[in-house]
Amino acid sequence: MVTPTPVEVTQHGANLPATGRALPPATMSEAVEIERIDLSCELNNTDHHTQLNGVDRLIVRRGQPFTIYLHLQPGTHFQNGANVNFIGKTGPIPSVDKQTKVKFSLSKFISRSSWSATSETTSENIVCLTVCSHPNAPVGVYQLILDQGAGVTLAEFVLLFNPWCKRDSVYLSNEAERDEYVLSQDGLIYRGTPKRITALPWTFGQFEPGILDICLQILDENPKYISDAALDCSERKSPVYVTRVLSAMINSNDDKGVLVGSWSGDYEDGVKPTAWKDSCSILRQWSDTGCGRVRYGQCWVFAGVACTVSRALGIPCRIITNFGSAHDSNGDLLMERFYNEFDENISGDSIWNFHVWLESWMTRSDLPLGYEGWQASDPTPQHRSDGVFCCGPAPVRAVREGELTLQSDVPYVYAEVNADVVEYIKLNDGRVVKMSGSTTLVGKSISTKAVGRDEREDITYSYKYPEGSEEERKVFEKANHHNRLAQTGEEPGLHIKIRVTPEMQIGSDFDVYAELKNNTMVTKACRVMFYAQAVTYNGKLGETCGLGEFTEMNLESTERGEVTLRLEYAEYSKAIPQDRMIKLVALVIDADTREFHRATKTIVLDNPEIVINILGVPKVGQNLVADLALQNPLPEPLENCVFTVHGANLTDGKPISHEVGAVGPKGCAIAKVEFTPKLPGPRKILIDFDCDKLHNIEAFENLVIYE
Repeated sequence: MVTPTPVEVTQHGANLPATGRALPPATMSEAVEIERIDLSCELNNTDHHTQLNGVDRLIVRRGQPFTIYLHLQPGTHFQNGANVNFIGKTGPIPSVDKQTKVKFSLSKFISRSSWSATSETTSENIVCLTVCSHPNAPVGVYQLILDQGAGVTLAEFVLLFNPWCKRDSVYLSNEAERDEYVLSQDGLIYRGTPKRITALPWTFGQFEPGILDICLQILDENPKYISDAALDCSERKSPVYVTRVLSAMINSNDDKGVLVGSWSGDYEDGVKPTAWKDSCSILRQWSDTGCGRVRYGQCWVFAGVACTVSRALGIPCRIITNFGSAHDSNGDLLMERFYNEFDENISGDSIWNFHVWLESWMTRSDLPLGYEGWQASDPTPQHRSDGVFCCGPAPVRAVREGELTLQSDVPYVYAEVNADVVEYIKLNDGRVVKMSGSTTLVGKSISTKAVGRDEREDITYSYKYPEGSEEERKVFEKANHHNRLAQTGEEPGLHIKIRVTPEMQIGSDFDVYAELKNNTMVTKACRVMFYAQAVTYNGKLGETCGLGEFTEMNLESTERGEVTLRLEYAEYSKAIPQDRMIKLVALVIDADTREFHRATKTIVLDNPEIVINILGVPKVGQNLVADLALQNPLPEPLENCVFTVHGANLTDGKPISHEVGAVGPKGCAIAKVEFTPKLPGPRKILIDFDCDKLHNIEAFENLVIYE
């Protein structure tokens, strides 16, 4: 095999090669000698929306022309024509058959549907060479070679997906959506419960130094590349293929993937999942340790990292949160849950308070028409697909329409947002009683960040038709689902629901209420049990943190009753996890019929607010100061208080921490943290506060950085 000859490559006269490595000057052939090559990285990268990666190498998008300049030796001439040929190649085993190697000639016009090139020679003996890749070319690192003699390496460049190109399968027509789903380096991830939704600021940082190389490294470490590199590199032309690879590689269950998932509560040998606030720290740790698995992640961390890698490669991507997310263990689309007489969950399918995945935008040439657009994928290792822990990409429209025969894990995603829930109580005598009036529902308030605004957008409608609608009924029938009857009014019997107060800040004592109504024509005698239990976001129950006595009640026809439960900080502080979630359960037993009625509600305690003031003029290279304050809401001191500040192109790619120390009861933690913006444009500065008793307290401030 003949190795192509490199020549000196510069960027506007600076000695910067295409790969960042110095290349010695060399003779192209007897007829033509090239003195140096100018890749014009700043102009090309800006034109291809990749300049935030830096301008020290060529990074372009497929299906879009880029121009380089060949500075010829004096007396050398470049003859235009079809006899001037080029080779573009990627991967360790370039192949014309697999489209990882392509040969093309100079032509009069640039073609936007195939590899092509045009040239123009200036009076200064400079050849202006314009090259355009195929809009369906595999993404990756390429060499551009002049096919003369032994071959002359003209450039090494990175080729990415192109949401700006109409012929690319990831084309996104709306500019504001491209800004949000491709170029934005930060966002909001929603967590909590449907009644108490909170926003976690997250730094994606896809353009931070070194991150693109790590994303390409992830592709090269996937098992399909290791087993058949030629085929894997060829398949990288498809965003469907790449998205599925990322779904498997962001978790490390089957491969040398990035993150280890853990919900155990014991994170001594790693980083607790709630401590991560950005993707770059995770990706750099994985790469710097030789693809060592990073401990630990949970669903929003997996999704955040996958979003970073997708956007870095050019695939439009957004984070999705599903509240009340069903994990169907046997594929029957029915969530059966069993409790004992103390209302303890003893078996059955799990329902998470929320679950986070991502959607990627693309066409689906592998599916019938109509399933293009947003595709759901899930890198959290909870579901095996084709023997591997991955999920998707599943067309969101197929989920809404109940098309469960399609590939890409549509049935699993459908169950997450649509499964029916049936709850039973196993009595001590062995009988199993179905509970009436279950309030457990799935697929509520499906959320994502709005385009161009720090607001939540509810996209439940894109996954499911309105409850009880004719469309929903038809979809359920199509999916062979157990149909859910629409409730048009209160049924006869005992009814129970839970009511909470609007103010439930951590550190305070407060009351919650179980409200009963006898919706029959006769007097009802009943017993009520009302208690509170710590719970994690994935539904795992912890210690009891509030317990009322059994209450005996006699309710006349249509009469209402109420049971009050007092939740005290002294008790719940010992039990609640860092999610700050408490599950309230009210159980009423009809003394005459022995029927069980149950109501549940998960609450999220409010955290204190971080007050942010940014001091200084927001200009590139000029120091700014984040003036921070937080009041301790607890009746006891806080120890080991730390503020952490980070933001893409603001904190030099890594968080900046400021230790505060101890803060007394109702006292204030204050800090001033300096940072220096590196690039102009809209930015988010993210603030995190952590101490021994308060965790996951986040805030952010939007900035516009000027030149």
